[in-house]
Amino acid sequence: MTPKYQVRTKQTIDTINDLMDSGVNKISVLIRHSERFFSEDAGLEPFMGLTDKGKEFAFDFGAGMRPNTMPKLYSSFLGRCIETAFLIDKGFTKQNNQNLDHNCMDPMLSPFYVSDIDKAIPLIKKLGNNSFLREWFDNRIDENIMENPRKTSDILSEFMVEKIKKLKHNQIAICASHDWNIYPLKEFKLDLKHESAGDVGYLDGLVFFEKENQYYIKNYQTRPVLL
Repeated sequence: MTPKYQVRTKQTIDTINDLMDSGVNKISVLIRHSERFFSEDAGLEPFMGLTDKGKEFAFDFGAGMRPNTMPKLYSSFLGRCIETAFLIDKGFTKQNNQNLDHNCMDPMLSPFYVSDIDKAIPLIKKLGNNSFLREWFDNRIDENIMENPRKTSDILSEFMVEKIKKLKHNQIAICASHDWNIYPLKEFKLDLKHESAGDVGYLDGLVFFEKENQYYIKNYQTRPVLL
């Protein structure tokens, strides 16, 4: 059965805009890629691209961003994230007639925390995604299979803060990644457990920002949390 996820473009963009309206202008956003195809064959998982609707959603995300904010795009090396970043670019440039820098792929936006994919996949299939995540977050998965989850959240948090530090005037870093890159940050930085907070939807985002020389994280479900 193909999993169903909400599209959370509005929640992510509203979160960005609310921060900008409060005077914040140094922002990086970690988003899940747009709607994609699924396969029963786990070996095909890295090659599943965006659906036609997913392409529209990504384009609309770019078109919905404010014209005075120039997206600086980054992505995982998996195709669905590259497609998402590309189409956000196209949506923004068509809406605003402005050229953007090319997307940059970065391994930190990919599943770097999977230490042994051959052992992880059977466990995920046996337990299911939600139970596997809980086992991982509660340190019941060997670190030879999955990187320590709290360390994973720290690495990702540091990565997103570094993206803020490298921004030029009026730029915002948009990083297209995966739901499993977002879950550890929600768990350990925002205290949002997936069992109660719900799934990470398509184009669902965590927003990092700098204010008065301090760095924060938030999403549509929370108030800002100091990093």
